[in-house]
Amino acid sequence: MIIAVDGPAASGKGTIANALAMHYGLPHLDTGLLYRAVGIAVLRAGGDPADESEAFHACGFDNALLTDPGLRSEAAGRAASIVSAHPSVRAALLERQRDFARQEGGAVLDGRDIGTVIAPEADAKLFVTASPDVRAQRRFDELQRTGLAVTYEHVLGDIRTRDERDSGRGIAPLKQAEDAALLDTSALDVEAAVATAIGLVEQRRKA
Repeated sequence: MIIAVDGPAASGKGTIANALAMHYGLPHLDTGLLYRAVGIAVLRAGGDPADESEAFHACGFDNALLTDPGLRSEAAGRAASIVSAHPSVRAALLERQRDFARQEGGAVLDGRDIGTVIAPEADAKLFVTASPDVRAQRRFDELQRTGLAVTYEHVLGDIRTRDERDSGRGIAPLKQAEDAALLDTSALDVEAAVATAIGLVEQRRKA
C-alpha cells in the first residue's frame, strides 16, 4: 500500500505521515528532507540556492546528510523551497522518491507533489493543511523550543512566502490531487489529526 501525504509547511503532514507509517508498518520518507539536503549543501558550499547549476550539482549529496540536525533549520527550509523550483533538481530527485514509493509492500511519503507527481497511483492520498496563522504559530513554538530568537511576524511572513513560491512554481506545484482527501488540522491536536488521517485511509482501503 502506498500512502501519499501532501500539504504546505507546518501543516502537520510529516507528523501524520510518520504516524501512518507506524500504524501500518510501512517505511516512511519525508521527501522534503531531500530538498533541504540540497539546499543546505549549497549554502555550506557558499553558493546561492537560486543558482540552478549549483543546486543541481548539490543533488549528489551523501545519504548521511539526511540525518543532519541542520536540515530542520529555517535556513534549510527556505533554501529547500528555492531549490525545489529548479526543474533539473526535481528531475534528479524524482526517481529516488519513486523507487522508495514502489518498494515491495509499499510506503508512506510526505511532501508537496507526492499524490500528483511522485506516486499518482497511491492507494490513499491525503492533503493536509491548516490556516497560515496556525501553521506560523506551530513553527514559531517549535523554533522557540530549540532556542532560536525569532518573531512570530517573521515566521508568518516566511510561511506565506513559501506558500506562494511552492504553489506558484511551474514544475510540480503544491496542490491537492483530485482524488486526495482534505484534512484541515487547524483545530485538531496531534492525536485527533492522526485518528482522522487513519480513518480517511481506511475509507479509501474499503472503497
